Amino acid sequence: MNPSLGVCYYPEHWPEAQWAGDAARMAALGLTHVRVGEFAWSLLEPADGVYEFDWLTRAIDTLHAAGLKVVIGTPTATPPKWLVDKMPDMLPVDAAGRVRGFGSRRHVCLSHEGYRSECVRMVTALAREFGGHPGIVAWQTDNEYGCHDTTISYSAAARDRFRVWLAERYGTIGALNAAWGNHFWSMTYDSFDAVELPNLTVTEPNPAHVMAFRRFASDQTVAFNRLQVEIIRSHAPGRDVLHNYMGQVTDFDHFEVSRDLDIATWDAYPLGFLEDRVVAAPEWKRRFSRAGDPDFQAFHHDLYRAMCGGRWWVMEQQPGPVNWAPYNPAPRDGMVRLWTLEAMAHGAEVVSYFRWRQAPFAQEQMHTGLLRPDSSEAEGYAEASAVMRDLNGIDWQDTARADVALVFDYASCWAWEVQPQGAQFSYFQSVFEAYRSLRRLGLNVDIVPPDTPDLTGRKLVMIPALFAWNDALTGALEDFDGHVLLGPRTGSKTPEFSIPAALPPALPPHMLDMKVLRVESLRPDMPVAVEGGGAFVGWREYTEGGAVALRCQDGIPALISQGRVFYLAGRPDDELAGRALAVIAEAAGLKTCALPEGLRVRRRGDVTFVFNYDDRAHDLSVLGVGKMLSPAGVEVIGPDP
Repeated sequence: MNPSLGVCYYPEHWPEAQWAGDAARMAALGLTHVRVGEFAWSLLEPADGVYEFDWLTRAIDTLHAAGLKVVIGTPTATPPKWLVDKMPDMLPVDAAGRVRGFGSRRHVCLSHEGYRSECVRMVTALAREFGGHPGIVAWQTDNEYGCHDTTISYSAAARDRFRVWLAERYGTIGALNAAWGNHFWSMTYDSFDAVELPNLTVTEPNPAHVMAFRRFASDQTVAFNRLQVEIIRSHAPGRDVLHNYMGQVTDFDHFEVSRDLDIATWDAYPLGFLEDRVVAAPEWKRRFSRAGDPDFQAFHHDLYRAMCGGRWWVMEQQPGPVNWAPYNPAPRDGMVRLWTLEAMAHGAEVVSYFRWRQAPFAQEQMHTGLLRPDSSEAEGYAEASAVMRDLNGIDWQDTARADVALVFDYASCWAWEVQPQGAQFSYFQSVFEAYRSLRRLGLNVDIVPPDTPDLTGRKLVMIPALFAWNDALTGALEDFDGHVLLGPRTGSKTPEFSIPAALPPALPPHMLDMKVLRVESLRPDMPVAVEGGGAFVGWREYTEGGAVALRCQDGIPALISQGRVFYLAGRPDDELAGRALAVIAEAAGLKTCALPEGLRVRRRGDVTFVFNYDDRAHDLSVLGVGKMLSPAGVEVIGPDP
């Protein structure tokens, strides 16, 4: 089945007389899916218990009449002012104890029982009204959980629910004290009601306490989402249920939320992310300022493909300059087309642009759409039209299982934020750098969760900086007959945030008989050179045991091996990561190629997609093709060269 294009539309922003013309124009462009309604609570319920659904019914009828498929969003990310006035303690509280008030969006604490009840009431009313509408093919729960740092709240409601969560997890206060090591600094509690939230402490709180709170906050998001899903499924049978995640938002476990969904979607803003989230030198950001990082979008495509059985969309695709990053350049001509086709090469069923028409008012008026505020065509419109011309000329084969699996663990994100032990240490960055190194070798990558890792048929598994082992992952590795590369800090803690009794990496000796004796975090100007080229940057470990495959120039082991299992005892720079991976990939029987920087490939069946993120043309001879690919160029090659 060919992938499709969609768009986000806000009929409430435009005169009703425009709706039919907009719908006809969307259909003429080739769009098939339209998302509506996710921010409209105050219009759907202008006063407590007073519902006004007729306008949304007319809007959906208009879109449906034009042959468009509607995705309706629940409006729980934007509760109205009257609801905040009704129960002001529903507002979230930041780590400094300040209330985060009304005036934008996501002004909610997901632990607040009253707010949850109000959401149940609204979603139930909405699902009863629209559950059987023939034009609606899918429901989106809420919008961008975690956006604006709103997963974690330090409110009284969160504290009270956290205490209940702790009692359910530990059973007795004695078990909690033992698990957390609370005899340290005289932190023993005599009841669960004595446990406070881990903020506003004099110095660092107990990391086990903070880790428990992070798990709790994630569970609140899972439970809040599940409430909505259950309502939607009961009133809208046969419709897909989805949520739109974000880039590099790790405050909650997306795998757990996705277990209740049919489709995982995410919101892709390559230029905004480059300026706002990608960790890179200024020269790198300047080079890719009009294209986006060559690997950041692909990483998230593969991450969200790992959820919901491989069904995933891009719900919001950047079509031009955005409004929220430190700098907001315009994309290079052709990049919106490239981003769209790249998502489809990774298996996206739908790529939906944000938004149809640029708003001339309010917070996002500087965010471009496919149309300008006067309804003239913006640059993204032409790029969407170009994608439509591409779609029927491509053989959209199934996305095959990749030979390489990369484990991504949300709990590890929380752990190394709680106790980074170095200003530069980031779990997300460690995994992303591993992913980038694999992409530079031209490899397809599947991201897998730590608790249900399917390693069947893989040749290489990479596990960077895993916080703590679980039985499912260690069991899968025991049965795995391919190669394994472990990154630094892997297995360095127990699930309750203690150092393992046998010392890290805490694998059974028949798998890897080695120990990490001590670690050090390094200043940016203190790289540790490795023999043959490359260096450790930011982090280095001192180990005992195992065969030494590479050494640092000071004689300390850098890469340790035992059979097909390798352990990298530090955070590698690009050169060292490339060296180590090339050796292990060759041993694993993987076919690799050294791609020029900015050139990336993705294979879908025996069709190879080539994407040029760079600001210069690149020769494709490295892929066996005798031509140059221009900046923002896309080449589709088949069969596999």
